[in-house]
Amino acid sequence: MSRVYNFSAGPSMLPEEVLKTAADEMLEYGTTGQSVMEMSHRSKEYDAIIKQAEADLRDIMKIPDNYEVLFLQGGASTQFAMIPLNLMNKNHKADYIITGQWANKAYKEASRYGDARAVASSADKTFSYIPKTTASDFDEDADYVHICLNNTIYGTKYHELPDVGGIPLVADISSCILSEPIDVNKFAVLYGGAQKNVAPAGVTIVIIRKDLIGNAMDFTPTMLNYKTHSENASMFNTPPCYSIYIAGLVFKWIKKMGGLEEMKKYNEKKAKVLYDFLDSSKLFKGTVVPEDRSLMNVPFVTGNDELDTRFVAEAKANGFVNIKGHRSVGGMRASIYNAMPIEGVEKLVEFMKKFEEENA
Repeated sequence: MSRVYNFSAGPSMLPEEVLKTAADEMLEYGTTGQSVMEMSHRSKEYDAIIKQAEADLRDIMKIPDNYEVLFLQGGASTQFAMIPLNLMNKNHKADYIITGQWANKAYKEASRYGDARAVASSADKTFSYIPKTTASDFDEDADYVHICLNNTIYGTKYHELPDVGGIPLVADISSCILSEPIDVNKFAVLYGGAQKNVAPAGVTIVIIRKDLIGNAMDFTPTMLNYKTHSENASMFNTPPCYSIYIAGLVFKWIKKMGGLEEMKKYNEKKAKVLYDFLDSSKLFKGTVVPEDRSLMNVPFVTGNDELDTRFVAEAKANGFVNIKGHRSVGGMRASIYNAMPIEGVEKLVEFMKKFEEENA
């Protein structure tokens, strides 16, 4: 068997160690005589799995006791509605910073439930930078401020959080979750789909301050009320059991790797290999301003659509798959999440150098 280097933005590659453990346990988990896929979510065996997953996540991220951890469904896109339905409940106002497609979708969804305001945007330069803001840019009556911490499509990231004064800060962390330490205390809500850096598609992780639960708008559907899931320990209905199980294995893998401080060092090392080449290349160039570059998603172009298409095809033929840029921006994008080994990035750069020599 020959595995490719998978640079997909999501669903993305998982650690081989995790996949091997899952394969070993596919037919029988422990001594239960059944697969986790077949297990009742109400069984004591599965109860132990989900509780251990939460405990490990709390340990890895240093999540304080006054925050609830929820394992939900519907992807980050469902959170675009859940956030305003549950939080835009005092002054019915919220401020959004638009740094890409997903931030914009979150903003548009929130506009259905209250006065959502776009405080700043980087759309003028194809979302190639993080717009600068100050505390005075935000409405002090806003119920929350929403940001997308890492922008998967455009490859930008907040390396310094915006100063929002005392307004609750909400962040979509789908494509940077568990890639480095994060101070949970600085946020009211953190949420992310797991399919980019944690698990297969299916589970969405929400970390929410407990005092913000229980104030949903009157017409909020039962399944979109955080209180529903908080009171039932993410078990109001059948949760995405297998995705949570895999997430639990990934949490253990991260702990084995040394935790988030070590993951950050490793991710910085990987990203440097690729960015250093892009900065010196005569053919390829990155599309993001250096100070806002993501550690997880690296978009780049040749400046020639025909060459871009040829590169993507030849890359695939050489075992570098899913490297085509998002359909909305074109070019290429290498997503180098936690599970991508540094050897994969090094070999990609070797291939890019060869392609440059042949096509420059």
